[in-house]
Amino acid sequence: METFGVLLRRLRTAAGLSLRDLSRKANYDHSYLSQIERGAKPPTPVIAAACDRALDSGGMLVEAYERHAGEVDMQRRTVLRALSGLAASAPVLTQLEALRHGMGAAIGADADEWEQVVADYGHAFYRQPHALLMEQLTSDLTVLQTLIANTTGARRARLSDTAAHLSIIAAFLLLDSGQAALGQRWWRTAYRAAADSHDSDTAVLVRAWNVVDGCYDGRDPKAVLPMSEEAVSLASGRISPAIAHLHAGRAQLLAMQGRAEEARAEMRRVVDITAQLPAVPADEDDSLWIWPEQRLRHTESFVYTYIGDTPAASAAQDRAVALYPSTQARLRTQVELHRACGLIRDGHIPDGLRHAADVLDRLPTEQHTDTLRSVAHQVLAAVPEREMHRPAVADLRARIITTS
Repeated sequence: METFGVLLRRLRTAAGLSLRDLSRKANYDHSYLSQIERGAKPPTPVIAAACDRALDSGGMLVEAYERHAGEVDMQRRTVLRALSGLAASAPVLTQLEALRHGMGAAIGADADEWEQVVADYGHAFYRQPHALLMEQLTSDLTVLQTLIANTTGARRARLSDTAAHLSIIAAFLLLDSGQAALGQRWWRTAYRAAADSHDSDTAVLVRAWNVVDGCYDGRDPKAVLPMSEEAVSLASGRISPAIAHLHAGRAQLLAMQGRAEEARAEMRRVVDITAQLPAVPADEDDSLWIWPEQRLRHTESFVYTYIGDTPAASAAQDRAVALYPSTQARLRTQVELHRACGLIRDGHIPDGLRHAADVLDRLPTEQHTDTLRSVAHQVLAAVPEREMHRPAVADLRARIITTS
């Protein structure tokens, strides 16, 4: 009987597609698909479904994945085969909201390959269109909810850990699509899932990313900052990428409140934590779950722009832009918007407004998320009231509204 990888290669070849062609249709990296075909990497349920749709193979790849997975988690595969009908029956946001309630009631089931699923989402968050990612996430959460409801013990804890990570992704996607209120509900689900996982690192991770989220979702920084204190207490002096994100979020919140010296002190902590972390491999530096140097420089750009230290901000911006891979054009654009903000605050108002408009125009419209727009609004907020009559201000505002 053919393995999943052999079948995938046969169906791809029969369709006249190269690996890169399939990569574009399925929205997965071609090198990763190549490893699956060779048997070097195991398939996941999401990849099976995505390739099945891309190749129009009528469920053959999903069935092959079920055989590959074996009897232990057949229930998850059975649910997976029903996902196409589920997707056709209700809007994605409706599904996600229903899943949130179900997850809250069911927290707590199987694991095996879910760690790889979490890793995949860490990369996909920056690589894939968010509308597609939302669809895939809905499918995975449907499966995960069913498993959690029917498992106990250590396997339940591992699946709850997965649920916490995927709930973070759901919260971010909802924020980026303009659904910040629904995103907050998923943060609460992430907290419950982290508690049920009994993993203190995951508990810190959820809180850290919620703190970072609070820099962009419209919450009052004064209300978000105390929440970070709980996370610092949970961290207990440990060093991890999550803790780097936590202190980076704190530095940003302090800068937003004008507490410059405290923000600088927090940035020194972030630099110290970064120095103690192991080097990030080049093929992992665009994952949501790690802390590469470009995240440090991005945070410096944000903090020093807010507190008015233009030389430090400019140096951080140059370094971040040079480091960001092509898959993270959206984050590079955010950094360039920080630069525009700094130009305006230094009195170069026409230059700053022009730079902001130019970098927004260069980024494909589908990547103009609400997070990006919140940074663009900060550029407008930097313009003095007496200068708001400028046509370039109205032009920039129109760009932001047009992409909403």
